[in-house]
Amino acid sequence: MEKTIHVGLIGFGIGGQVFHAPIITSVDGLRLHKVSARRPEQLEMLQRRYPDTRIVDNADAIIHADDIDLVVVATSNDVHYSLAKAALLAGKHVVVEKPFTITVGEADELIALARQQNKVLSVHHNSRWHSDYLTLRKVAKSGRLGRLVSFEARFDRFRNALRPNAWREADLPGSGIWYDLGAHLVDQTLQLFGLPLAINADLRIQRPGAGAVDDFEVILHYPQLKVSLKGSMLVKEPTPRYALYGMDGAFVKAGVDPQEAALRAGLSPKGNPNWGKEPPEIWGKLNVLENGKDRIEYVESEQGDYPAFYRNVYEAISAGRELAVQPEHARNVIYVIEMGERSWAEKRTLDLQF
Repeated sequence: MEKTIHVGLIGFGIGGQVFHAPIITSVDGLRLHKVSARRPEQLEMLQRRYPDTRIVDNADAIIHADDIDLVVVATSNDVHYSLAKAALLAGKHVVVEKPFTITVGEADELIALARQQNKVLSVHHNSRWHSDYLTLRKVAKSGRLGRLVSFEARFDRFRNALRPNAWREADLPGSGIWYDLGAHLVDQTLQLFGLPLAINADLRIQRPGAGAVDDFEVILHYPQLKVSLKGSMLVKEPTPRYALYGMDGAFVKAGVDPQEAALRAGLSPKGNPNWGKEPPEIWGKLNVLENGKDRIEYVESEQGDYPAFYRNVYEAISAGRELAVQPEHARNVIYVIEMGERSWAEKRTLDLQF
């Protein structure tokens, strides 16, 4: 019989509601057993969507529960470390929402503790399973662009007014879009190209009243490749998500992976063969020089697959499979983020030593 892993989800804000609960419940072998929530609207949603899940009002009721195998930390960034540490000490496997921690020191401590406890520790870098990123990765590895020389990635939104009581926009450790959205782009970059040699960052607060970074532009240096990562809360007109340039051509990808919108609409990937499929109108454009002739084509997008993250976590716990998102990967993301902050504070390019 298939082993059932009982999951306790700490936090039922947007992260828990959209990116964790519906994905956990779509994966065979995982059971969403307990969720911590307090707000009336959260309780109503839990009771309506997950009637068999127990609701508790504090994290300890999950961390110290004998009937929980895997703890998922989907809270504000400033308590990722403390909750993950408590769960590991309680003998639980742990998934932490990205960003992993606030500092590299915290990340290193959790990695060592997970090894000591012999428990699975992973970080929810789900953007590795975005349709647009999977397509970009396929093109990058195809060799059709020749030697790669430049990569540009953006993660933009438009919200010119602050959300009331939004911790991501407050002056708190780990808040702001460099930690929030930048973590996605940094992780994708490290997966595509490995570890960079140096960083130069420009991190700004542009909206009146904002307490955290809401615009970033970061250059990562590689031996023969320049990487530019950008994000802003004030981009009204959509820009390409990715642009990859090589000696023989370019690949430009606009549009957004459809999974988040589907999840926000209350849909589930379970039993849906079209989950994560992009419409042809946002497929990426490939423009290359082949055999002395220009060739333009539109590349059918790969299918997005958020459940792949939790399928892998299930297999790592139940069968000892290698983690797709190893905590060391997420630790390196935090190192780049921290060094980006230091680069901006010192207004200079910094060498990176992982």
